[in-house]
Amino acid sequence: MSVVIFLRSLKGWLGRLFGVLLIFALVAGSTLQPLKPNERVRQYTREIEFNFVSWTIDALFDKAAQFGVGATNYLPNGDTTTIVREYLDQLGEVTQLEYQLALLASNENLAEPQEDAAELIRARDALRQRLDQLQPVVEAILQEQVALSIAEAGIDLGGVPFPPVVFHFTRPPMALIISPRDVIRQDADISLDPSLTLEDVLALETQVERGMDVSALVVPIGGVGTYPTMISESTSLVWITDVIAHEWVHNYLTLHPLGLHYYSSPELRTMNETTASILGGEFGLLTLERYYPDLVPPPVVETRPETPDEESPPVFDFRAEMRETRLEVEALLSQGRIEDAETYMEARRQFLWDNGYRIRRLNQAYFAFYGAYADEPGGAAGDDPVGDAVRRLWQLLDSPSEFLTTMAWLNDFQDLQETLAALPPAQ
Repeated sequence: MSVVIFLRSLKGWLGRLFGVLLIFALVAGSTLQPLKPNERVRQYTREIEFNFVSWTIDALFDKAAQFGVGATNYLPNGDTTTIVREYLDQLGEVTQLEYQLALLASNENLAEPQEDAAELIRARDALRQRLDQLQPVVEAILQEQVALSIAEAGIDLGGVPFPPVVFHFTRPPMALIISPRDVIRQDADISLDPSLTLEDVLALETQVERGMDVSALVVPIGGVGTYPTMISESTSLVWITDVIAHEWVHNYLTLHPLGLHYYSSPELRTMNETTASILGGEFGLLTLERYYPDLVPPPVVETRPETPDEESPPVFDFRAEMRETRLEVEALLSQGRIEDAETYMEARRQFLWDNGYRIRRLNQAYFAFYGAYADEPGGAAGDDPVGDAVRRLWQLLDSPSEFLTTMAWLNDFQDLQETLAALPPAQ
C-alpha cells in the first residue's frame, strides 16, 4: 500500500473515530486516570494533573495539518527510512548537547557558564529546529510502517488497522501510583504534569503517604493510549516501534470488553498490559524486520557452561532478583509485617542499585504498577498467575490476530481460564 493511499484511508477513518474519541480520552491506554479516581488522592494532585483535553485538541489539530499537506506525499521512494534514521541521529546529537549543557551548568568552577554554553545552545537550537520540521514526516512514516505490519498480521479492516495507527511524539505525563501498605494492589493512577521537578515528586509522595497511610510512587511513562497516542522521544527505534504498537493495542482493546473493563480489577489490568506488551514487541519486531533489518535485536540465547567456573562470578539476573523480592514482600505482608516488608524493600533497592539498576524507590506501589507488565515470567510480577495465563494463550494460538481478538472479548480472568481449558495442550 502506498503512503498516499494509506493517508487517504486514514483521513476517511478520522470521521468515524470522532464519535469514540471521548472514550479513548477517558479509558484507553496504560496510564490514563481511572473512571472513578480516588478523590482522597486528588486533593493532593488537582493543581498539578495533566490536561488531557487540551493536549488531545492540540494533537488533533497537528495531525489534521499533517494529513492536509500530505507529510510524505512528495518523498522519493526509498527515502522514508533514511529520514527516520536522520531524525534519530539528530535527536541523539541534541541529547548529547543537552547533557553537555547540564554539566556546564553544574560546574561551580566556571565564572560565566552561560558564555561557555552559548555555542552549545546555538547548535542545540539549530538541531531542534530541524527536528521540529522533520517530526511530522517521521510520525507519518512510522505510522504507516507499523500499520502495515499490523495489517499484514491479519488485523485490518479494508486493508487498514482499525483504529488507525496515529501517534504524536511528546512528553507524556508522569503517573502517581497508589497502593495500600498491607497488600500490593493499584488503587489509583493519577496523571501528572511532566514538568514536575524531582523535589516536587518527592514532596508529593511524602504528603500522600503521610496523609493517607498508603504507598505512593511517581513513575515516568513512555507512552499513553490517548488518541492520537503519546510517545516519548527516544533514539532507540526498537523501543519506539514497540511502544507505538503497544499503545495501538490499547486503542484496539478500548473498543472491546477487555479494554473497557481495564480498571475493573487488578487481574484485568494485568491482562490488558500483558497483551499490549506481547503484541507491541511482536508488531515492533515485524516493523524492524521489514524496514530496518540491521536494527533487529539478536535472538536471546541462553547458554550454560557444562562445568561451572568457580573463578567467574555469577551473572546478575535482575528479573530473578526482582521476583524473589516480590515473593518475600508478599509473604511478609500476608503476616501483617508491613514495616518489615518496607525495610526489606529498601535493603533490596540498595542491593539492586549497587548492581547497576537505578531504582529510586522500591515499595508496594512499585510492584503494583510494574507487576502488571507480565509479558515475561518473573520480575516485578512475581508468580502472578494472570500474566502466566496470558503468555500460555499466546503460545497456544496460531497467530497474533487470533490472540488479539480472543483476548479482546474476555470480560474477566475466569473467561481467560475457561478459554485456556477449552484449547488443546501445546504439542
